[in-house]
Amino acid sequence: MERLPSWMRRHLAALRVLLILTVVTGAVYPLVITGIAQGLFSGKAGGSLLQKDGKDVGSSLVGQSFAGADGAPVRKYFQSRPSAAGYDMSATAASNLGPEDVVDTLPVPGAKDAEGGPDTGKQSLLTQVCARSRDIGALEGVSGARPYCTADGVGAVLKVFPAVGAPVRAVSVNQACPAAPFVAGYQGVKVECGKPGEDYAKGRTVTVRGTATAAVPADAVTASGSGLDPDISIAYADLQAARVARERGITPAQVRTLIRDNTTGRALGFMGEPAVNVLRLNLALDRLRG
Repeated sequence: MERLPSWMRRHLAALRVLLILTVVTGAVYPLVITGIAQGLFSGKAGGSLLQKDGKDVGSSLVGQSFAGADGAPVRKYFQSRPSAAGYDMSATAASNLGPEDVVDTLPVPGAKDAEGGPDTGKQSLLTQVCARSRDIGALEGVSGARPYCTADGVGAVLKVFPAVGAPVRAVSVNQACPAAPFVAGYQGVKVECGKPGEDYAKGRTVTVRGTATAAVPADAVTASGSGLDPDISIAYADLQAARVARERGITPAQVRTLIRDNTTGRALGFMGEPAVNVLRLNLALDRLRG
């Protein structure tokens, strides 16, 4: 039989390798690993799903919202961390906003956005944190004040003109007129409220710390990197305990016992901080009262 040309032999050899590797890496290896995982860690391999009344209600590995149809927190449940992804597993992401993001884009009355809807502006990361802290403070009955935030829940930020030299103008850029600025003056200059649509980019940005001490923990007002963190800090859980106990008609001691029961320690005993799994805790509360 006539020998095949060398180029054809190379192509046939490559094809055989492709088929063998496809079977090994595309079928055999995944099946073996899946079998081992299901045999040794069936719960985790299946998504760490949790059930209520025989129905899957979520995963202990994925955060979810405990809000009503109107978006307001359901008061008898512990609340999760904020989510930049809207608790959507298909859109898991961070906000990609950093500590320098402190100036809002104020909505212009009567203007339209790119999609034709009313202009809603854009909140800076600082204002998002301030607004969340204010709302959580109101929900839990504590002060929602925190450094670098105004009393009305926006970033305490001034734009000072000129950018270099003695100030001749100062604007509280995150407080839209006719709001009263959080400070009356800056270095002898009267502070103005912000005017929607005006460009303040050339001014010097000055963040004002104030004297407030934060009572609301950091994880209550900042989203996680994935937007799907299933856990909260013990401090945030403790902050919510009194509300949950009151709404459910049980004692704070019972709630704190459940918090302890659903707290995990540091990874390997030294990495990270102890955390409370929100979904497990809320399911434990439901079982307690039937």
